[in-house]
Amino acid sequence: MEFVKTSPPIYECLLFDLDDTLYPFSSGLSDACTNNIIEFMVEKLGIDEEGVVELNDILYKKHGTTMAGLKAVGYEFDNDEYHSFVHGRLPYENLKPDPVLRNLLTSLPFRKLVFSNGDDGHVMRALKRLGIEDCFERIISFETLNPVINEAAEVSCETGHLPENPVICKPTEIAFEKAFEIAQLDPHKTLFFDDSVRNIQTGKAVGLHTVLVGKSEKVDGSDYALESIHNMKEAFPELWLESNINDKESERIVYATQISIETTIQA
Repeated sequence: MEFVKTSPPIYECLLFDLDDTLYPFSSGLSDACTNNIIEFMVEKLGIDEEGVVELNDILYKKHGTTMAGLKAVGYEFDNDEYHSFVHGRLPYENLKPDPVLRNLLTSLPFRKLVFSNGDDGHVMRALKRLGIEDCFERIISFETLNPVINEAAEVSCETGHLPENPVICKPTEIAFEKAFEIAQLDPHKTLFFDDSVRNIQTGKAVGLHTVLVGKSEKVDGSDYALESIHNMKEAFPELWLESNINDKESERIVYATQISIETTIQA
């Protein structure tokens, strides 16, 4: 793991991806999700089985998510139905409470947010299984970035044109910029954790400090690399040092105030 850093920045916010970041790829949810997507394409959209795996791969690589790709090339389907089919059948029982991660998160006083391409239901189910659902200020999800996606799609169909961005999602810059606006965060003071190289590279391009999770070596666009999210304290001891300094400074101010009050009263 690469932990060498110089002049560490002062962070105000920690921004976390969910899937394969806050829980490991070995959970099996990622593979199950891919299988569910392929089944949806065949069963619900009538796509030929022979080329569906290749098409799924192409759409994912070009558009960030297969769902975004399907919408972009003209397939029409209900977003909730898609999420129910793809995420509703995932083996969430594979996720277990993670007290180590919970302790790491709760011991840091910084703003903490989840930034996921998944829908609200998926994100909350996963966080609850991990036992960390109350560790974050807010969740930025599919619904957050696409609040009127169905309405927009219907209007586009009426005019005969597809919307420019049928689905807003990582790794597009617009998804990051919208997340920054919604959460009112400064990317230059935010540490971003994600397992996707593409997401990391876009994050770096828009000003975030980037941490590639699940890898032992950095890639172009990543400032740091962690084999596991559990390595946070080892990799970023300054986060805990800074919080301790802030706590001590607060104690000093309170103590000084008390002395001032006592002196005033005695006078």
